[in-house]
Amino acid sequence: MNILYIDIDSLRPDHLGCYGYHRETSPNLDAIAAEGLRFTNCYAPDAPCLPSRTAMTTGRCGIHTGVINHGGVASQPFIWGEDRHFFCDMTQPNWANQFQKKGYHTVAFSPFAQRHGAWHWYAGFMEIHNTGGNGQETADMIAPQVTDWFERKGSDEKPFFMWVNVWDPHTPYRTPLDYGNPFADEPIPEWYSEEVRQEHWKQAGPHSAQEVNGYSPRPEWMFNGSRPDVEARQPVSIDSMKEARAMFDGYDCGVAYADYYVGQIIQSLKDQGLYENTAIIISADHGENLGELNVYGDHQTADQFTCNIPMIVRWPGVTDDRAGQSDDRLMYSLDMAATSLELSGRAVPDCWDGIGFASQLNEPNKAHRDTLVISQAAWCCQRAARWDDYIFIETYHDSWHDYPDLMLFDLANDPHEQNNLAESKPELLQKGQGIIAKWKEEMMVSSRFDIDPMNTVLAEGGSLHSKEDGVKYLKRLRETGRGEAADRLAKKHGVVESQPTA
Repeated sequence: MNILYIDIDSLRPDHLGCYGYHRETSPNLDAIAAEGLRFTNCYAPDAPCLPSRTAMTTGRCGIHTGVINHGGVASQPFIWGEDRHFFCDMTQPNWANQFQKKGYHTVAFSPFAQRHGAWHWYAGFMEIHNTGGNGQETADMIAPQVTDWFERKGSDEKPFFMWVNVWDPHTPYRTPLDYGNPFADEPIPEWYSEEVRQEHWKQAGPHSAQEVNGYSPRPEWMFNGSRPDVEARQPVSIDSMKEARAMFDGYDCGVAYADYYVGQIIQSLKDQGLYENTAIIISADHGENLGELNVYGDHQTADQFTCNIPMIVRWPGVTDDRAGQSDDRLMYSLDMAATSLELSGRAVPDCWDGIGFASQLNEPNKAHRDTLVISQAAWCCQRAARWDDYIFIETYHDSWHDYPDLMLFDLANDPHEQNNLAESKPELLQKGQGIIAKWKEEMMVSSRFDIDPMNTVLAEGGSLHSKEDGVKYLKRLRETGRGEAADRLAKKHGVVESQPTA
């Protein structure tokens, strides 16, 4: 059985038709879901991009690999030191390498390792195609490379394991202009209102309503006259509901454009006679906040929208009896990686945190994990506990967002995290704290290293992205009428601002 893993960057499940979205963004993904299973409670254990893909390929959480940031010490795997052998646990037990050992031809279509300096990610791939855009390529640049490979090599005797990265939903929104906007006349999600927009406008944070593109509305690297697609589609601030629509439409166009070219890849499998002998897994490195927690078009938090990801699995001979069904079990993305090994006759490596559930795959909603702990340290430094209908978030560094240290949300009744229950539900808050504390204790006991990389990031002064322009951002807050927020953030982060000279 061939295995095709399609990794669509920044893809959140609730903007797909098969997960109930009202816009027709994903007919091709929906068709795969109709023939397979869609998992509703799948989470990236570490977000965003570099930590998430490192976790997926190694089968281990960032607290065990050391990779939780986008820069600094914790953007690199732990250094083993003098007890490192010829091989090490970052390469030999990883996902692609396990299939290589099983006799698969392993191939990747991705610029990811170059984009993030994540050379460990290449381990296990026998054939690597850097798609050439450093993460800015659009799906029309990627799909022809994949379909050409199917035509040339797809019928080889060896089965293949293929990882394909697609980037279109990631900001800046850059769907080619000739694609148009198929959603121009369709309503935006109901939860987002003028009242929400106005409340967010008063608040602070990179990628918040007044600064959609980071710490300033129009960063030079994004708006320099060379990208008419970005100029046309990417909002700079949410100063009106028109700009809110531009954000939702820009994101959904990216999803729909990716979906169209995924459809071309799937059609090529069929044309080459490979479809019925290919397991297809479609997922993402992380999701995307589209206004939730006042983050617009980015992935900065350990919350539901950054960390909940789609997981669509069509595995001939395995998922047939549950075609078109959903599965609500609580799981990490790397649990599906472990399950794919089991389904292929390969044991899950002992060092993995991923737990396979191949034997339970056809048991609807069979309990897999009672709780999850998810982490973020590339923007905010946070850990969150996820159980039942709740998500509890501890914030250790707020990346200049002025978040409370503790947040608790009832996702069943507050699906967009607008009502913090931390003060009103102390028993649930304590449960969430206990889940995180127990998880950390267990993970540290099972770690080769006595270092929690979250402490490393905090000792460096916060994540890469929170250190870049954070102090200068206080000046912008004062210039835009948010002096009270600047005062709170300066006090919280111990910043002494320079005073103008006479």
